[in-house]
Amino acid sequence: MLARVGTCRVCGSTSLTDFFDLGEQPFANALLKDPLDADPKYPLALTHCRQCSLVQLTHKAEQEALFSHYVWVTGTSKKTLDFANVFCDELLKRAGSPKDTYVLEIASNDGTFLKPFKKNDCRVLGIDPAKNIAEMANGDGILTEALFWGFDTARDVVQRHGQSKIIFARNVLPHVSDQRDFVDGLSIALAPEGILALEVHYAGVIRKELHYDSVYHEHHCYFSLKSLEHLLNDYGLYLFDIEKSPISGGSIIVYVKKGKTSEQTALKQYRAVEDKDGMNTLEAWQEFGKRAHVHRTKFQSLLQECASAGVVLGYGASARASTLLNFCTISNKLLPAIADKNPMKQGLYTAGTHIPIVAIDALLERHPNTIVLLAWNFKDEIIE
Repeated sequence: MLARVGTCRVCGSTSLTDFFDLGEQPFANALLKDPLDADPKYPLALTHCRQCSLVQLTHKAEQEALFSHYVWVTGTSKKTLDFANVFCDELLKRAGSPKDTYVLEIASNDGTFLKPFKKNDCRVLGIDPAKNIAEMANGDGILTEALFWGFDTARDVVQRHGQSKIIFARNVLPHVSDQRDFVDGLSIALAPEGILALEVHYAGVIRKELHYDSVYHEHHCYFSLKSLEHLLNDYGLYLFDIEKSPISGGSIIVYVKKGKTSEQTALKQYRAVEDKDGMNTLEAWQEFGKRAHVHRTKFQSLLQECASAGVVLGYGASARASTLLNFCTISNKLLPAIADKNPMKQGLYTAGTHIPIVAIDALLERHPNTIVLLAWNFKDEIIE
């Protein structure tokens, strides 16, 4: 069983109100080798903090259970590979395009986003908890240590490598078991004049566009600017700019320095929008939960209608797909197969719903009437 969270992950308040229950679900990336294997399920529900407005899971899974072995690799998407180069150019420009800069990535995965920095003569280091993925990165020439990030790891890394002028952590902060320990580590590792770039799924987009499929056990919390700044400010870290990420289906990238500095207009505009539309209120998120239940009914009806007209198959055995399929109780009779580009997933079965995961060619050979884009955040690339 998972432990019930009694205090807010950001501010420590006990003023938590539950508002959306997705039922008991398996870990989204706990893919099965055999559909008859044991498939444990755990509570998956959201609660809202009245003090800092953080939206977060009601229960906590330990990160060792979720990330010590991993099946998601960054470099399977062309869109992601292209963005890695743009991201590198942007960070180097903001840091003054220095040569021989020490660049540190937390949750570096297969090293995709560190490769452009290495090509620009930077000294790079990746930290990632998944030993199998770290081995892949090291084999590809990207120095990577298989460690969980936090205060103790940061202190050790700084002793051995020094502080970094450029640190980035993409889509990892919501994943960690202890957000405060994680950010404390970032503050320790960042040089006084350094720049930190954080990419997180933005609660504003999740709520507005009804991304309830972004809710799974790996995502402990869902940040608005208000809740994110509350956390960072506690460790002397302050936002000075923000931009929308072109990948990950509704993420933002915030740029951070030690100490307050002049803020860009975009950051002020984001704050103003949050205040105007009331997205940090409990009422806004209670409405989100109601809309999700309406969507479930409509989605089930649509799939039944498509299945009556011919073969229906899925594309993208992503973590978000796991939440959608389990919440909407989509069986392998209604969706008999899902294609995925990642060879590490092919031949396995989805968690909870036990749908076989196949290669792209195997999907096309079945001549489906309908393809359900479960990895909709890469829809343009998939459709092309």
